[in-house]
Amino acid sequence: MDNILLTSKSKSLVALHGCILVYGHFSTIHPGHIRYLKHAKQISIPLVVALAGDGKPGDEQRYPFTQAERAESLKLLGIADGIFLLDKENLEEAILSLRPRELILGTEFQKASWLKNPLRTLQKQGGKVQFHAGEVSYATVELLDSSESDLKSKRKAEFIATCKRQNLSKKDIINSIDSWKNTRLVVLGDTVVDQYAACEALGMSAEAPVIVVKELAQKTFIGAAAIVAAHVRALGAQCHLVSVLGQDDEANLVSNQLQKQDIQSSLIIDPDRPTTFKKRYMVENQKLFRVSRLEDHALSLEMENIVIDKLTRLAPNTDGIIISDFVYGVITPKILRAVTKLSEAYNIPLFGDVQCSSQVGSIRRFKDFALLSPNERELRLSYQDKESGIEVLSQRLIKESMCHYLLVKMSSSGFIAYERKQDGSVYSQPFPALSVNPLDVTGAGDSVLSCMSIGLSSGQGLMATAALSSCIAAIAVESVGNTAIDARQLIQKFDEYFDW
Repeated sequence: MDNILLTSKSKSLVALHGCILVYGHFSTIHPGHIRYLKHAKQISIPLVVALAGDGKPGDEQRYPFTQAERAESLKLLGIADGIFLLDKENLEEAILSLRPRELILGTEFQKASWLKNPLRTLQKQGGKVQFHAGEVSYATVELLDSSESDLKSKRKAEFIATCKRQNLSKKDIINSIDSWKNTRLVVLGDTVVDQYAACEALGMSAEAPVIVVKELAQKTFIGAAAIVAAHVRALGAQCHLVSVLGQDDEANLVSNQLQKQDIQSSLIIDPDRPTTFKKRYMVENQKLFRVSRLEDHALSLEMENIVIDKLTRLAPNTDGIIISDFVYGVITPKILRAVTKLSEAYNIPLFGDVQCSSQVGSIRRFKDFALLSPNERELRLSYQDKESGIEVLSQRLIKESMCHYLLVKMSSSGFIAYERKQDGSVYSQPFPALSVNPLDVTGAGDSVLSCMSIGLSSGQGLMATAALSSCIAAIAVESVGNTAIDARQLIQKFDEYFDW
C-alpha cells in the first residue's frame, strides 16, 4: 500500500476488512509500543493502527505532537500496514469502516467505560477483542536480523533523531559538564566488592556433570554504592560516600580504592556482617556462575544511629543525596525516614535506585524523590505485574511516589525518561541503547544513576542529562568489571554519537 494513511472516506478500506486493529495516541513511541504492535502483527495481517485525533480547531492540544506528526512516526516504524486517522478518539469510526476481525487493546483499557459502544459494534460485526500489552522480554534478538554495524548505525540514527526532537545543543551539553565540578553529592547505600576470575575450561568432571575450569587470573573492583561514588567523582563532582562494611580485607580494599580516587567517605564497620563480596567465574568473556558472600539482615539500632548522624552532619553542605539500595540491609526504614526529613529540612533532591533480582526489594518505598531509576524487571516486581504495559506501570509509579523524574531502564531497548510537569501531566522520551553487543552489563545502571544525579543536581535539564546517560551506559558495558568513567570519556562518546 503506497499511502498507508486512512480515513473513513478512503477507497482502499474494503481491502483491509478483517484486519487486526490496534488503538492509541502514540504520542512518544517507546519500546512498550513496539512490543504491543509486534504482538498484534504476529496474530495476523494486515495490521491497522487507529490513531487518536487532535480534536477540533481551537481545542486544547492533548498530546505533545499533532496527529500528523504521530502518524509520521508510526510510518517510520514500518510495522503497521495502515494508519486510520480518527476524528478525536472515535474508535467506533474505525471499527465501522474497517470491520476488523480482532481489536487488540492495551491492558490499561480493560476498565474504560467509553469502550462500551465501540466493543458492542465490534461484537455485532463478528469481531473480538483482546487486551494485551505485548510480550515482556529482557533480551534482544535484533542481532539475528541485522549485522552489528547496521544495528549500531540504526541506534545512532535513533539517538540523533531523539536529540533533535528535544532541541538539544551539543555545545551547551558539553559546556554543562564543566559546571559539574561545583556539585556536591552524598552517596548512601550498600557497598559490594566484585571480583572477576578469568578461567580456562578443562572439560567435564568425572565425578559429577559439572564443568571443570582452571583459574588463570583475577581482578577486583569496587561496586554498588562505591562505584556510584567513583563515577560521581570521576565525572568531576565532589562526593562523600556513606556505607557500612565488614571488619575484613575487603573493607580495607574499598577504603584504599576510595582514597586513590579522591573520594571522601564515612565507612562504618559492622562486626556482625562481612563486606558483601561477589566473585564471577568467566571463560572467554562468558560468565559461568557467580558466588556471593553476604549478610542481608537490617542494620542494628546502633549502626542505624551512626549512619543517620553521619548524614545529618553532611546534609547542610550537599546538593543531592543518591541512594543506591542493593537490599543488603543498609537502607532501613528508619534511615530512609531520616533521609526524607533531611531532604525536606535542607531542600535536598533525592535520587534513588533499588537493584534487586527478587521480590525482596521495591522501588515503591521511595517517596518524593527527584529521580527514581529502576529497570523494567524491578518495576514489574514492585507491583507483581508482568501483564500491564510499561507505560501503565510507569505512570502508576510516578503518581504513587510523587517523583519528579523517572528513568525506566529496558536493557537492550535503552530507557524511557519521564518528567512530571507542574500541572500533573507526564512527558516521556525513549532513548536507545547505543551499545549493540555489550561485553558486561554489570554496573551500567550505576553509571546511569551517577550521571543523572549529577546532571539534575547541577540544574541541567532531564533530556540533556538523559542523552549523556545513554552515552555513559554505552561506555560502561564495553569492558568487563566496574571502572569509574570520567568526563573526558563521556564527552568523547557523546561526540561520537552526536555528530551532526
